[in-house]
Amino acid sequence: MLFKDIPGLFDIKKTLSAAVRNQHIAHAQLFHGPYGGPQLAMALAFTTYLFCNNKQGDDACGQCASCQKMKRTVHPDLVFLFPTISTKKVKEPESDLFLPEWRNFIGESPYRTLPEWLVFLGAEGNKQGNIPVEETRKLIPKISLKPFEAPFKVVILWTPESLNASSGNALLKTLEEPPSTTLFLLVCSDPQKLLTTIISRTQRIKIPQVEENHLADFLVEKSSIEYEKALQLAQSSEGNMAWALEKSASENLSTSTWFAEWMRAVHSKNLSKLVLLAEQYDGFAKEDQKGILEYGLHVFRQCVYQIAGTTQLIKALEKEKKFIENFSKTLSQEKIEKMASKVSDVHYHLERNARAKMVHLDLSLQFVRIYHSPKNV
Repeated sequence: MLFKDIPGLFDIKKTLSAAVRNQHIAHAQLFHGPYGGPQLAMALAFTTYLFCNNKQGDDACGQCASCQKMKRTVHPDLVFLFPTISTKKVKEPESDLFLPEWRNFIGESPYRTLPEWLVFLGAEGNKQGNIPVEETRKLIPKISLKPFEAPFKVVILWTPESLNASSGNALLKTLEEPPSTTLFLLVCSDPQKLLTTIISRTQRIKIPQVEENHLADFLVEKSSIEYEKALQLAQSSEGNMAWALEKSASENLSTSTWFAEWMRAVHSKNLSKLVLLAEQYDGFAKEDQKGILEYGLHVFRQCVYQIAGTTQLIKALEKEKKFIENFSKTLSQEKIEKMASKVSDVHYHLERNARAKMVHLDLSLQFVRIYHSPKNV
């Protein structure tokens, strides 16, 4: 992964590359950014640049032996730590046992989320990934060895939110006093879930969401879709590149059109139409079902901006802006908050394999009740 492979974000790339050239590198850094965002890609590109034997200005050469090893994520001085799960074959999981799967996972795309990783591993039910305390303890002998080839040994800890109190505390001593030739890159999307003692021992590097125009160009290049659709996805994703890439790679329903039809049925109290839409919804792939809900939350946010008179904050295509303008006239902020809360509840139940038809029809009926209640209720 090179800096140039990541769309946009030119300022943060220059900052990171300058830190390497000027040898101003903190021994523990927290790369935090939006959910499904570019922070893992940026950590990999930073490490590639750090290891590169023939740096080209602000980026690695991509050709030297070190860059080629980083491309395959097999560099001997790169250590990964990430959440794992127990399986029939692996009763006491640790990152090393899942390295082949991990390399395939981020090889497909470095813009990933923890739920995607758990699905990739074949996790069933409500099984959650975690980083056990034993693994953080086993990290100490790994980093006690001098680097084999690079100037540093780099530990990339992905989703440190998965550290429990015991494993987090076991990591503290190492973070505070690591070997002089070891760097820690913690990659997360929700720093608030980390122990404050971990945050205090790291230099925070905020990775912004990729600019919408750059993300749209990236989606067009990766998925060969029309620019208008790419821009719509970029605006709706709100920094979640994993979601945008997934949606751009599929020829799914037009989410905006379907959502507008759904809201019109709610507006007209067309119960037969709502039942039909629930049946359609039941037939969509699970990710499409969740995608409609996520898009709905996006529209609700835009309606709040419209009601508040801050239309400059609205992120939507021109044809969507007209719908948002008209839709928001029939709503109040209180109603939007209630409807958004119901959407979040349904998203939660879909994650836990609730029957889509039933939860969607129930959601539609609750929308009708909220939508047609007195305006300020």
